[in-house]
Amino acid sequence: MKFGVFDHMDRAGANLGRQFDERLRLIELYEKAGFHAYHLAEHHATPLGMAPSPSVFLAAVAQRTTRLRFGPLVYTLNLYHPLRLIDEICMLDQMSGGRLELGIGRGISPYEVGYYGVDPATGPERFAEALDVILKGLTQPRLDHAGKYFTFKDVPMEMQPVQRPYPPLWYGANSLESADRLAKQACNTAVGMKADGVGRFSARYRAAWQALGRDPQTMPLIGLSRHIVVGDTDREAQSAAKRAFLLWYDALIHLWRAHGVGLPRQLIPAEFDDALAQGYIIAGSPSTVRERMKKDNDIAGINYCLCRLAFGDLSFEESARSVELFAKEVMPAL
Repeated sequence: MKFGVFDHMDRAGANLGRQFDERLRLIELYEKAGFHAYHLAEHHATPLGMAPSPSVFLAAVAQRTTRLRFGPLVYTLNLYHPLRLIDEICMLDQMSGGRLELGIGRGISPYEVGYYGVDPATGPERFAEALDVILKGLTQPRLDHAGKYFTFKDVPMEMQPVQRPYPPLWYGANSLESADRLAKQACNTAVGMKADGVGRFSARYRAAWQALGRDPQTMPLIGLSRHIVVGDTDREAQSAAKRAFLLWYDALIHLWRAHGVGLPRQLIPAEFDDALAQGYIIAGSPSTVRERMKKDNDIAGINYCLCRLAFGDLSFEESARSVELFAKEVMPAL
């Protein structure tokens, strides 16, 4: 079992510079605590994402850490020119000595890509082609490609990543059917479902992996993502988690509410108590968090615990205390 951190970098207050500084200090604590990787979301024109250019923030992460792996979860490929993103990927991997984890996706919000003039209906097709171009560019000395959205002829690839053929791929999965494709692509996966749904996904992924004749010991990471707050008592932790969750959820639905529609494929309950009962949030004393995570991990069949330890208006001190208690009293038991 490995442990990672997922971060939306949702708005925590009026002082954005302070938020960035405190988050970088927190990331240093993640490294000291033994987390495997830090994963940063990409969102635009919404308080859900205050790091809309993940590469900029991750460049700072590369300089503030020495062992912690990191990366976007995910780069919204449909908002990038492939040549520019190839360069950014190579730079981050080189600057960190080969610690980049490469999350890729097409973007879950039609409003965010729409602001950039991208037709959401073309999303899957455009994403598939962009990914093809990027993987070619990371592995070949010159880039040739003729497609519907991009055409390149004999473009020199002056940069290469440290990790060959390219950094580990990550994808955010929300459907059981995607397990077969992701296994074929050898993609690490963060799954946005309840534990029982993740269990079905991980079983199908493992079956697809083995059907390809691949060694089970080399299977990529499958992670269950959840909000986690650890405190000295259940009451203290759940009070802080509820306060912060309400703000985070308000940011989550911000663009959908602004356009007068509900979230599609609603996965996370709007009510804190429902989210807590269903395991989307785990908040409590170390023993409460430990036992709930043990139970859900067994059901989910995962090999990666993906934790959201900073969200809403949780203070640096509250998140740092969570990290301390989680590292000392939860991680060793899992």
